[in-house]
Amino acid sequence: MRQNMVSRRVFIAGLSATTGLAACSNGVGSNGGPTIDARVNVARDYLFQSFPGTRDLAARSAGVLYMPLVTEAGLGVGASYGRGALRINGATVDYYSSAKGSIGFQIGAQQYAHALFFMTPTALADFRSSRGWVAGADLRYATPDQGGSIGKDTTEIDPVVALVYGQSGLIAGATIAGTKYTRIIP
Repeated sequence: MRQNMVSRRVFIAGLSATTGLAACSNGVGSNGGPTIDARVNVARDYLFQSFPGTRDLAARSAGVLYMPLVTEAGLGVGASYGRGALRINGATVDYYSSAKGSIGFQIGAQQYAHALFFMTPTALADFRSSRGWVAGADLRYATPDQGGSIGKDTTEIDPVVALVYGQSGLIAGATIAGTKYTRIIP
């Protein structure tokens, strides 16, 4: 009987380890890239249709990171995660994940999309060369109601402009300050 329990434990541990290793695959041969690109296309089209000023903003930027679906949940301790694509001149050049943790008064869950517009080649180069870029003080938020009228005053001073849009869920507000972006192979 005791040996039977050990065998079950070994089996469960082995199954868990195998599942964990499979989840850490490098993405070779997967359809992760095309799936992310399809989601980015939908999110980008929604952004441009809903907030026409963002089309011009994207055209003037050195690159745009689109995060089409970020899921955030919290109950005292919160976290968010999403995957997206960096596009330069409309073409995907890299894939990124975003992750954020938080502690404080919070309860609920939500999903949203966001886009980071890198307005200078230096800001884009700093983002791409970092081991894990964290959204912080050099970031300027544009609210969705500004999306139709984002103008030169918004983008000439700020190296990175962030727009959070398409929110749904039960947590009020979404910010990306403190979010860590890491290059991935989907």
